[in-house]
Amino acid sequence: METTKSKFSAKSIKSFLGNNAIIILLVIISIGVGIARPAFFSWDNFVNLMKNTSIRYIIALGISGCLITTGNDLSAGRTVGFAACIAAILLQRGDYASRFYPNLPELPLFVVLLIVVAVCAVIGLANGLVVSYLKVQPFIATLGMQTIVYGICLVYTGAVPIGGLRSDFTNLATGGLFGGQFSYIFLFAIVVCAFMWFLYNKTRHGKYMYAIGGNEVAAEVAGVNVPKTKIKIYMLASSLFAVAGFLMAAKSGGASVNTAQGYELDAIAACTIGGVSTTGGIGKVSGIFVGVLVFELLKIAMQFMGIETSYTYIVQGLVIIVAVAMDIRKYLAKK
Repeated sequence: METTKSKFSAKSIKSFLGNNAIIILLVIISIGVGIARPAFFSWDNFVNLMKNTSIRYIIALGISGCLITTGNDLSAGRTVGFAACIAAILLQRGDYASRFYPNLPELPLFVVLLIVVAVCAVIGLANGLVVSYLKVQPFIATLGMQTIVYGICLVYTGAVPIGGLRSDFTNLATGGLFGGQFSYIFLFAIVVCAFMWFLYNKTRHGKYMYAIGGNEVAAEVAGVNVPKTKIKIYMLASSLFAVAGFLMAAKSGGASVNTAQGYELDAIAACTIGGVSTTGGIGKVSGIFVGVLVFELLKIAMQFMGIETSYTYIVQGLVIIVAVAMDIRKYLAKK
């Protein structure tokens, strides 16, 4: 009996290490960097880490629904950038010399957020319709949408960087509770996290989503309206990209057509590291946060060690490949 228990324990430990190898490795690297560079564990660095993680987390939560249903959304980065540009344009100071709309009255922040979400939801609707009814592979459909959104953003902004933002808008990033130590951006992320957890775990939509990811044909036979559910998933994803873009403009103090370029790849990698399977049907809101946090820790750790940005891209790319490869390996082992 003891032998059986010990074998089971050894197997469990081996399984845990195998399933979380990337997370464990990156945490060890972060601890090493913290020892070599004590400032890495400073409170200011922690606040900065949480701001970056919060925005990336919202993007990853949006993409997670697509991944769980064996889909994808490569238009995420460009949609976030477009949302940031719209928010920045509508929230420029009234006395700013290069104001995009000189005669536009100053709109409340919440109204602008609703406008941005509504515009981006249309992008998600288009993605969902193409994937659900035209039966175009999500990879191709959203890749095409990525280019379309970028083109629209170029035409709309004239490829001119947008600045001169109102202080009440930028205060979302610079301000916060307890003297700014608990950022408003982090509060946004907590609210979105709570909403998504409830949606994924306590609603019919969440059950349908996991059912489609597990076996789409079986879900349809069981009475799930697959096209309608997928459209909702892609619309929700783009709405979350809108929120992320709104916050990113506030944090950056401006926006341009290149804002959030390539962020979809980081989000996909973070989801995969956090346990969202690219083969569908698996993924938790808490795991996604861990994946995003670990990925951001890696980037900040490399910055503290003085590694050139060019090399950080190489490392991030390798992490993405390894994460997806390990996920597929787990899927094949189960089969």
